[in-house]
Amino acid sequence: MAGHGAQKLFGLFGGQGLTATGKGLAALGFHPGKLFAAVGGLSEFLGGLGLAAGLFTPLAAAALIGVMINAMATVTGAHGLWDTDGGVEYSVCITVVALAVAAIGPGRLAADRFLPWGQGGWKEAGFALGLGGVVAAITLSL
Repeated sequence: MAGHGAQKLFGLFGGQGLTATGKGLAALGFHPGKLFAAVGGLSEFLGGLGLAAGLFTPLAAAALIGVMINAMATVTGAHGLWDTDGGVEYSVCITVVALAVAAIGPGRLAADRFLPWGQGGWKEAGFALGLGGVVAAITLSL
């Protein structure tokens, strides 16, 4: 997910960069598009790095869950389930993995290991799902 964020923010890995991504998001109804591109790109970039490093794991999971809910609601949901048809399969997988990492914990090599949320659990998973869902709902309502 950090790579997807880098595509949006910096144009790396064959991405379009912030301006072009902003135009695409504006066409989907997100105004101002460039601001939403920055928020989405940062959510993917920092959320992906956070899960990879096990740093602020519940917050990183919430960022990815929120972005994926938005993707499902605005782009992939209309195309059915399978990714080969442009459907929600990939977004659902990312959401479930982020939620699972928040629930089971980031692992023994994680930066969060010795912090209160470093072992995962229902509270951490609930936080990630709740925050991601609320922020996605707010974003979709704007």
